[in-house]
Amino acid sequence: MKLVLWDIDRTLVYTGNIDRQVYREAFTAVVGRLPEALPAKGTGVTMPLAVRELLVSNHVPADRIDALADSIIEQLPQRLNAHRELIAREGTVLPGAREALAAVHDDDLLLPSVVTGNLRRSARVKLLALNLAQYLDMDVGAYASDDAHRPSLVRIAQERAASAYGYVFNRTNTVIIGDSLQDVTTGQQGGAQVIGVASGTTSAERLMAAGADHVLPDLTDTDQLLQLLTHHTTQ
Repeated sequence: MKLVLWDIDRTLVYTGNIDRQVYREAFTAVVGRLPEALPAKGTGVTMPLAVRELLVSNHVPADRIDALADSIIEQLPQRLNAHRELIAREGTVLPGAREALAAVHDDDLLLPSVVTGNLRRSARVKLLALNLAQYLDMDVGAYASDDAHRPSLVRIAQERAASAYGYVFNRTNTVIIGDSLQDVTTGQQGGAQVIGVASGTTSAERLMAAGADHVLPDLTDTDQLLQLLTHHTTQ
């Protein structure tokens, strides 16, 4: 069995500026003023680190950052859930993503889950709103609420999957599918192969140069993706 760990944002879905709106709302509620700067888009940085970037870039005193970051992080899933209808209405399932998810889900030798910079509850909100959660075993995934250091999430997912399914998962049978340089780094440092997808802000050339094992332009060629997962990644 092979563990397939999907990234979410800009790999499977695009939710526009909704995350940034949620950051803005939470910052304003906790800090008491509107932020002048928001986290960069499409970087793949985990939400806890993005929150710290948000506080630092808006000149919050260093001795207040830890406490305020915890308060903002606690609010994010609930505030995102308040926008669930907006996500369903304006969010986009990226080309080929639903078909690719279904194909991986239906292959008995592939175990699909997620490794994401989203908090667990935020990931569920997005995937449920866009009707994708049924293709994933989200219980064995790993999230920024488990560890803000993204490479550490690979081992967490591998251990959860091993406990649930009775297989040993390591670099030889774990694959991350993602769009950002963070996804490549996560695989390299965390212990997984990486299939890059140039559907986000990072080009195919940069993903390959960073060390992705394979790179696809998007997820529209389901047969090619399955071939990579079942034949061309390390057995």
